[in-house]
Amino acid sequence: MASRRFPIIDSSLALLATGYSWLPSRWRRRSEPAVRARLMGTRTVALRGPEAISFVYDEHNVRRHDAVPGLVQDTLFGRGAVHTLDGAAHRARKAMFISMLTDPQRITSLVAQAESAWDDAVKSWTSRSQVVLFDEASRIITRAVCRWAGVPLLDGELDERADDLVATVDGFATLAPRHWKARRARTRLERWVGELVSALREGRAPAEPGSVLDVVAQHRDLDSRPLDERTAAVEVLNVVRPTVAVSWYVSFAAHALHLWPDQRQELRTGGDEYAVAFAHELRRFYPFAPFIGGKAVGDREWQGVPIPENAMVLLDLYGQNHDAALFSEPYTFDPGRFLSRPVDRNVLVPQGGGDPATGHRCPGEDITIALIAAFSRQLAALDYDVPDQDLHIDPTRIPTRPASGFIMADVGVAGS
Repeated sequence: MASRRFPIIDSSLALLATGYSWLPSRWRRRSEPAVRARLMGTRTVALRGPEAISFVYDEHNVRRHDAVPGLVQDTLFGRGAVHTLDGAAHRARKAMFISMLTDPQRITSLVAQAESAWDDAVKSWTSRSQVVLFDEASRIITRAVCRWAGVPLLDGELDERADDLVATVDGFATLAPRHWKARRARTRLERWVGELVSALREGRAPAEPGSVLDVVAQHRDLDSRPLDERTAAVEVLNVVRPTVAVSWYVSFAAHALHLWPDQRQELRTGGDEYAVAFAHELRRFYPFAPFIGGKAVGDREWQGVPIPENAMVLLDLYGQNHDAALFSEPYTFDPGRFLSRPVDRNVLVPQGGGDPATGHRCPGEDITIALIAAFSRQLAALDYDVPDQDLHIDPTRIPTRPASGFIMADVGVAGS
């Protein structure tokens, strides 16, 4: 009976056409606590809200191992990635990421590498008429995270690796040419890192003990077997690639400072607390991931809405982050909202919800916040002009960003 209540018309084309607004617009037309649709022929139920977090991240309700679409595995995550595992296998693999990505000293070390790479880049910006911030940020972060992760970059290799890492993120949610660019980029990246893993295991090249490359190469799954070379490469990239994705937020930070210039002084004088609040608000306000999903383990029910076995279950991230019931004036950019209230991990969900130690929430979230805060303060410390350009953020493009990449002209350090 439940299947009869799902729409007959598939919404895949509507999702591609409307992007981030697809689910929020459907919520506005519904009085029920869930949205029902069909995506790629599959019955789909979308949920949002703190209570939905507990439901979606309970493995008795929703599974991941056959739920991640192939187009996402072949671009963003990689085949066999931790994101596609469930149960004990997921927890064993996830523990490796937790050990690498949540240690405060390691986070501080990465931020220091990133700030140093930023300072080096700024020296060259001051002698150039203009720079595209998104492109520059991708190279700054690629250089920093590869050094931090123990992944060597050869002379002249930086631009190619940064472009490929950006491509794997940029093409995960489209069937357009950038999807095929992303597939080709992933093939090159996996071949590159796979060779590094092979060289390390065979004693042909060293790795810094405890580095990401070293930890992943030595990791053993539940079966006590090491990861095969390709899967090891996938998991190394699942540290490097999402870190480089912070480039999107660097361009959003510049966009916010352009629209709300009073934020510049707040960042210059507000200390670490304000910078972190600014980072939280960037992640809430600006669009990145529209939703996450899995498949129903069996016939389930959500607040009276039936969810049939094998239905796709979506968690509406963008809609929840702009829900007026959770955030007052949700379409107003206001970092101060995170100075006056603690951050509830089941309310603010730009990278998903739940406990990163036990569920599927990204374990690198603390790194993301620390890097955004650091780069936002660095941006606020610069003087630059913003020439005429296309700063439109297209809500139909996933992932979106300022169309121009944010061009800065006549860059200088404030007060110099």
